[in-house]
Amino acid sequence: MNLKRQLLLVSLLTLVLPWAGCEFIRETESALRQSQQQMLSGTARAVAESLERYPEEFPTQPGGSETPADQLYGHLLDSEPLIDGYFNDWLLPPDSLRQMRGADGPVRFALGLHDRYVFFYAAVTDDDVIYASPSSIAIEDGPDYADRVVLISANPPMAGESLMFAAEAPGPVIAYLRNSFGFAPEPAVLARWQDVAGGYQVEARIPANLLGTHLGVSVINTSDKHDAGARSMSFAGQGPGPFVTTSPDLTSLAERLVQPGTRMLITDRSGWRIAAVGSPGTATQPAQGPVSNWLRIAYQALVEPGTEPAFAEPDPSGRERQPYIVAALDGSSSESWFRSLDSGRAIVAVAEPVTSDGKTLGSVVLQQGTDAILSLRNEGLARLMNVTIIATVLVAAALLGYATWLSRRIRRLSLAAEEALEGPGLRTALPSAESGDEIGDLSRSFSYVLGQLSDYNDYLRSLASKLSHELRTPLAIVTSSLENLEHEALEGASADYTARAKDGAERLRRILNAMSEASRVEELMENAEPEQFDLRDVLTSTVDAYRDVYPDRQFEFDCTSDTTTVSGSPELLIQMLDKLVDNAADFSSEGDLIRIRLEPGDAGLVLSVHNPGPPLPERMRLQLFDSMVSVRADGSDKHLGLGLYVAKLIAEGHGGRIVAENADDGVRFSVVLPVADTKLAQVGRE
Repeated sequence: MNLKRQLLLVSLLTLVLPWAGCEFIRETESALRQSQQQMLSGTARAVAESLERYPEEFPTQPGGSETPADQLYGHLLDSEPLIDGYFNDWLLPPDSLRQMRGADGPVRFALGLHDRYVFFYAAVTDDDVIYASPSSIAIEDGPDYADRVVLISANPPMAGESLMFAAEAPGPVIAYLRNSFGFAPEPAVLARWQDVAGGYQVEARIPANLLGTHLGVSVINTSDKHDAGARSMSFAGQGPGPFVTTSPDLTSLAERLVQPGTRMLITDRSGWRIAAVGSPGTATQPAQGPVSNWLRIAYQALVEPGTEPAFAEPDPSGRERQPYIVAALDGSSSESWFRSLDSGRAIVAVAEPVTSDGKTLGSVVLQQGTDAILSLRNEGLARLMNVTIIATVLVAAALLGYATWLSRRIRRLSLAAEEALEGPGLRTALPSAESGDEIGDLSRSFSYVLGQLSDYNDYLRSLASKLSHELRTPLAIVTSSLENLEHEALEGASADYTARAKDGAERLRRILNAMSEASRVEELMENAEPEQFDLRDVLTSTVDAYRDVYPDRQFEFDCTSDTTTVSGSPELLIQMLDKLVDNAADFSSEGDLIRIRLEPGDAGLVLSVHNPGPPLPERMRLQLFDSMVSVRADGSDKHLGLGLYVAKLIAEGHGGRIVAENADDGVRFSVVLPVADTKLAQVGRE
């Protein structure tokens, strides 16, 4: 991983800032929620204490024998529905219909209140509707063999009465009232019977003063004209349960006590809703600024994961059975947090029991949104996100810029160190040497090491000429002495020793000649007069000579360049080629093909010698052309590693360069030579 990526990863540590900020906001919101919950609980407790003075407004009193299943609930209707036998204009959700078991299927019904009327609707499942005959309705007790719906009313302990709805045919229905005075039509009741698939529907409008405090529904399903029918009842006891509806007095009191942005529900001890005012989250809270979608998503992901249960609106059936309300009806204060499905905001709900003489009459429920908290939270989150993003971008940009600057310095130092070894001489001046930081220290250390290496290389380059000069005179003395001994009469072993010493001196002479060759080449390069010549013609004749010198090798010469005129010394270039061909012959086998090519290149002509020998060691490629460096494995004493060094001197003396590289099938030595400017030379001659 490079330096830029490392510093970029380090810059990610700035993300700790938004995390810490989110943790702070979460703790702050938790504290605000707790404060809001405590405030709402105190308000609910005060309202519950004030309602203790109105025990008569709670329809079911403590100690009563009624069960919630026996009670009917009257929904407040926003408008008066049309009496047409259909439920769609009641403007109530379908869940508000009460259901009980009938003979042929479920019976669903509902009661509503508007103005001074009670509205009744029943949808009865009946496989075979049996209508009443006119004669049976007119009798004193009403029809015994017809499908009918009965609304039972009572005012305990007084005797009850009932309204019967039986139709002779679909359409308007005459309701009959049965009480202690007898059985007779009730003209104040408006009703309609509507046949539908699988049964029938009955809708009626009844003056509220005709009904008592307790109501129940009974449905009689007959199968034929001689069957009294099966009766379905909405209550299990001897009489109907209390008719529960919204209390106008409690509703008026709740409207005066409820705060803006809060919903108040009042229930009786069975959970039936007897007052409901207000709405959570619709108050005139402090105005919230615009919050972008990404900010809302970020907040919900980091701060508000939404673990609360979904918020439930008031139960359509009229009976509140949520756990926190049930706990209040059991006499315990309770609270709960919810999540609004519409806005996604949190809603706090508290419930307090309403007691009288130590007995629970009902409960007070307060539900309030967190708009104020949300406003403060969004402002804090917006500031946090903006500051964090700006800080993160600035830090990342600064670190990235610093990493770019630092990596460029290191890269320049690395390239300079590599190039210091590839040129004609070691360059000890490296970039950043004047800097006072660690990279400056590293550059100065590299420069010192390269300086020491340059001095050592200079010593090695001059070592050959120094040794050649110092050893030549003693060698001449030894050689002349051995030659004189040859003219003396020597016996057996002495003659052998003398001949052996002469061979050793001859080998030593050849070594000294090779060591002094580099110095002679340097002198020739300095004193030679450059001339322009056609390199292709020189190479053609030279390669022909190689075929005679190396009969056990094959040679191939190929020239693909149209311009082959160079400036320099043809003798020295042939000497350079001799070194390369000699090296190729030494590292190839008998019968191998040595290819010599002359082709155009980007910087001039490229002269290459290719042999199929073993590849070069990678560690020796850059040192191969240094003085007294050899990669031969046979330990031969006639190779001091000066041949390629001489070739490099000649190539660089002609303004070119020489490189060695491994090829697919051997090793290739390439010499790049500049092309002579023939036009300029022609002008000079003129």
